[in-house]
Amino acid sequence: MYEAMMIAASGLQNQQRRLDTIANNVANINTVGYKNSRLDFKDALYTAGYVPALPRTPEGNQQKGHGLMVAGITRDFTAGNVIRTERQLDMAITNEGFFAVQGADGETLYTRNGSFNLSVEDNGVYIVNSDGLYLLDANGDRIEVPPHTTAIGLDENNMILFNANDEEFMVQLGVFSFRNLMGLESVGEGNYSETIASGERFIAADAKVVNGYLEASNVDLATEMTRMIRTQRAFSLASRALITADEMEGIANNIKR
Repeated sequence: MYEAMMIAASGLQNQQRRLDTIANNVANINTVGYKNSRLDFKDALYTAGYVPALPRTPEGNQQKGHGLMVAGITRDFTAGNVIRTERQLDMAITNEGFFAVQGADGETLYTRNGSFNLSVEDNGVYIVNSDGLYLLDANGDRIEVPPHTTAIGLDENNMILFNANDEEFMVQLGVFSFRNLMGLESVGEGNYSETIASGERFIAADAKVVNGYLEASNVDLATEMTRMIRTQRAFSLASRALITADEMEGIANNIKR
């Protein structure tokens, strides 16, 4: 009975984790560039037991499971809908790719959130995101805005165009991709970091960036509600299994000779 209770408890605990993941998706349905995530499970360790009356052969082997455990979180990097904002510094990647930004510790992070602003500093003016992280060019350098810039645009080759004093300056925007997107590590705020599993970054040659737009979250509310109902049913079933195991344990304890 103790094993039954532990198996049911593992179901409750992990279904709660799935509910938490669904809740996080729903909460970020309006977050720019947010990518939907899904919690996946796998069965836990099995141990072998044998029926005494049968020989120790595969036919006489009893496999006893120990519930379930989290296999991992799968993130859906499908592009979301593009929303028109008409802001010069709003940019959206319409297919695969990530903007590169410089983190607080100098590390390079990657994001789909293209909401950028200008940061006026003592040593120049730079393009930053809402967290103050610097937007990087194709060489991994901060993008500095030339003095007296009056307009900022973007051409079809992902070149940022600065119009200053009737002169045009160009900087190649850094848009990168990875061999294994699922290997990227989420570090919060819609940012990801490169890992061994993701492989090294490379220039996303086919990426198309448009300015004056933002990429919306790719969370589908109907899908999340369906997942939530299924998860609640599974949670209820695991709860009932735990109650039944507890009742059987109580009966066994109250048996009088």
